[in-house]
Amino acid sequence: MNISLLNNSFFCRRLATTALVCLAFSSPILVHASDAELKGMKQEISRQNTVLSKQKKELSSLQNSLKKHEVSIANASKKIRNAEQELTTLKSSISSLKQQQSELTQQQIGQTEILKDLLVNYYLTSRNNQLSNVLSGDDVTKMDRMTQYAQRISEARVGAISQLEFTNMQLEEKEADLLEKQQRQSELLAQYKKEKVTLQTSQNKRKKTVSSIRKRITNESSYLNELQQNEKRLKTAIAKAKAKNNVPMDGIGRQKGRLPWPISNPKTLHSFGTKQTGQLTWKGMVLAGDYGTPVKAVYSGKVVFADWLRGYGLMVLIDHGKGDMTLYGYNQSLMKKEGDKVRAGETIAVVGDSGGQDRPSLYFEIRRNSKAQNPRSWLRR
Repeated sequence: MNISLLNNSFFCRRLATTALVCLAFSSPILVHASDAELKGMKQEISRQNTVLSKQKKELSSLQNSLKKHEVSIANASKKIRNAEQELTTLKSSISSLKQQQSELTQQQIGQTEILKDLLVNYYLTSRNNQLSNVLSGDDVTKMDRMTQYAQRISEARVGAISQLEFTNMQLEEKEADLLEKQQRQSELLAQYKKEKVTLQTSQNKRKKTVSSIRKRITNESSYLNELQQNEKRLKTAIAKAKAKNNVPMDGIGRQKGRLPWPISNPKTLHSFGTKQTGQLTWKGMVLAGDYGTPVKAVYSGKVVFADWLRGYGLMVLIDHGKGDMTLYGYNQSLMKKEGDKVRAGETIAVVGDSGGQDRPSLYFEIRRNSKAQNPRSWLRR
């Protein structure tokens, strides 16, 4: 009330009006009017807070939906890739089996012909041998020779029959193996088509969700707040990962300027230290890439985080020891899980647009003792 009176007195002096006018402005009516205005302002502030709270809840709900869609896309993409790889292997295996079947069939035909000849020869030899026994004019030596010849033909016949039986058995096994692989191929193709539908459905839902999120982050202030919250979430994730994992490795200290790039043929969209919005700058770099491009670990280490994180999408965090970590975000799907050990150059994910990005890219960051480093200083020129 004193402030109101002071302001009113100042207003009166500025106007240089009569005391009666001043008295009118300083009257209880004005005091009551100010109280009413104050009450109205408080109500408006309360209403605005309610609106903001509702908007935050809606945004969080949309981000949760985005996570659900992008994880679904990641799972479908992974299953499709696995199915494609298995189909390629099966196709090669089926082709090889058919070739083996063809060779065994030719072998079977040849063995059958040999067996036919042996049977004919065995029959003729046995018949001649019987005639020799009847005819007393043949000498004993010739009879012995005929008997030995018949015996050898008989042994060869038995061997040919055994080989033919083994070939037939191999053909039956190959046929069963082929039928099994063709059945698996049919199942995989059905699964492949199903996952394609799932992928397309999730992608359509994701597109609508991303559009809704962007409508709610319409000004620089709300965008800045979202980015600041994302940074806090990342720091929390890193702190938890460090607390859970103690990786006794040598770190990347000796690798400055020698680390390989995480994706091939990278094009830099955003560089470390450049303005993101307001006073906020990029803590890492964003590299353009095609969907499905392999993302590779720049150095050996242990995966300490492999999950979806708001603002970063599907992300992999690798601990290299001595407080050194590398971060890979925006991925379409992850190839490694928490606890996996990885080698330098090993594929850990594939490029995507998760986290609500509008194009396929990779977010790459290097941290030493939780402090962001300029990746260009560490990567090969």
